[in-house]
Amino acid sequence: MMGQLTSGEIESLLRDCVLGRIGCTDGEKVYVVPISYAYDGQYIYCHTHEGLKIDILRRHPAVGFEVERLENLANWQTVIAHGVFEELTDPALRLDALKKLYDRRLPAITSQTTKLNEEWPFGAESLSQIEGIALRIKLDSKTGRFEKAGEAVGTHVTA
Repeated sequence: MMGQLTSGEIESLLRDCVLGRIGCTDGEKVYVVPISYAYDGQYIYCHTHEGLKIDILRRHPAVGFEVERLENLANWQTVIAHGVFEELTDPALRLDALKKLYDRRLPAITSQTTKLNEEWPFGAESLSQIEGIALRIKLDSKTGRFEKAGEAVGTHVTA
């Protein structure tokens, strides 16, 4: 069965996941990149470094954002959202974003991209000392879809 996620299911998926994909464009090419994030019900918060996505987002702040939960190809949920990128240069807003990222619940096995600093899971003496770019995306639209398979019917092989 396929269907649409409710607004509560959309919010739950956005809060529970830690890896999404940002889609942006320079007007000619579309660029999609995975990024770790935190969500507070209004904004997607991310931490990154200078590079192509930041160059594009500074010039074209309209963003697509996608997140998914994939059990298998017949059981999944996905959310597609749209919003506007904002680089957080104000020290108080930047610190708030880094705190949200630092406080999120991460899987036991994680990657370099989810770590805010080399000492993770231990914090820097001050989050304000963490280098890089803090950003947020104000979401203005969200949709979600799912597929849920029934009991699998197949061939049972016995020895």
